[in-house]
Amino acid sequence: MTKSHKPAIAADTAPAQRGTDYPEAFAGNINERTNRALGDAFGLTNFGVNLVCLPIGEISSQRHWHSNEDELVYVLQGEMTLITDASEQTIGPGMTVGFPAGVENGHQLVNRSSADAVFLVVGDRSPNDTVEYPDIDLRYVSKDNKGVFLHKDGTDY
Repeated sequence: MTKSHKPAIAADTAPAQRGTDYPEAFAGNINERTNRALGDAFGLTNFGVNLVCLPIGEISSQRHWHSNEDELVYVLQGEMTLITDASEQTIGPGMTVGFPAGVENGHQLVNRSSADAVFLVVGDRSPNDTVEYPDIDLRYVSKDNKGVFLHKDGTDY
């Protein structure tokens, strides 16, 4: 007899990762962000789904854009400021933001509100992706889902 697998779980039971794996110089204001890789909990490989809790004063990431990966954000609770190359916009529950691969529009979310914010991030897990960070000396290069942070001149961190 085969061991049964529960087809549904409570999202808050997925393992949580706190902070970021950015080089230390760029990790500030991301120390308390919590990320739960919901897709990983089910062994999904074609796309990732992350449940993110962004405390007051924290940022989702450094401002960035992806060369090969589409990215979608859906806000569940709280209010955040979406910062892009063009502008700042307040977003809240029920709002969705999408970033197509290859569009050079650096983006990030900042929690300037008085309560934690919770949102889903969906990405297509492109195996060969480069993430550009227009405001800082940082680039992330992924090949076959193994990545490394580099300076913009190509040297390692």
